[in-house]
Amino acid sequence: MIVTVASGKGGTGKTSIAVNMALSVGNLQFFDCDVEEPNAYLLLNPELHGTEPVYASIPMVNKELCNFCGECSRFCQFNALFVAPEKILVFPELCHSCGGCALVCPQKAITWEKHQIGTLKFCGVDDLTLVYGELDVGKPLAVPIIKAVKNHIAADKDAIVDSPPGTSCPFVETVRGSDFCVLVTEPTPFGLHDLKIALQVLKTMQIPFGVVVNRAGLGDRKIYDYCNDQNVRILMEIPYQRQIAELYSKGVPFSVEMPEWKEQFQKLFDEIKRLTKK
Repeated sequence: MIVTVASGKGGTGKTSIAVNMALSVGNLQFFDCDVEEPNAYLLLNPELHGTEPVYASIPMVNKELCNFCGECSRFCQFNALFVAPEKILVFPELCHSCGGCALVCPQKAITWEKHQIGTLKFCGVDDLTLVYGELDVGKPLAVPIIKAVKNHIAADKDAIVDSPPGTSCPFVETVRGSDFCVLVTEPTPFGLHDLKIALQVLKTMQIPFGVVVNRAGLGDRKIYDYCNDQNVRILMEIPYQRQIAELYSKGVPFSVEMPEWKEQFQKLFDEIKRLTKK
């Protein structure tokens, strides 16, 4: 089973929930797909076992074969190629490596070269395996790194995937293929606004989901009213509590110091398994 922990907005405590659930259940794979700012390792303190570069394929134009017809530029929807009467420019930061420019080139003048855009890191802590990606500074495309991280999901163990915040392409790529998505939100107007967007994306992708309300008691009841109206299941509430915040500020998962929560997260994971079997 692949369980993705996501949120419509940043700062809801998504990574904290994912890490605490993983530590409480144990014997899992953990994948941090927030490749622009991975932080699960700060809470897990794992041992690094190895690294692996991630590359993107960028078009390389043979100027001797190219007749500057402009077919590649007209095809590219991301404006990664610009063709002038006697010159062609490639903008690697705009290229999505779709391969279309090479397919439409009548002169067969386009080949591919690899550009490193990030790194995968392989770690372990107790009976957990952790894989996370880091996008290189200045590189704009997170999705290829996320795909590379998810390629290491093995079928013989349950997996928890920590998603990047928001509902754009990195979120969509992360939740794709998940058996269940846990949406972490907070009882605030911003939390409700972004939860609605995330729910709509998951409904479109036909991925089962439930909600965890973090910092419960902080704001108002509109989150609960909305979930009740939409028949959205609230799986867990975590109170707005000083001890939890202090532990997080020290980089300590609160279920480690508050064992009563370990049992709650085990129940949460069991409930998710039950729901995915329906």
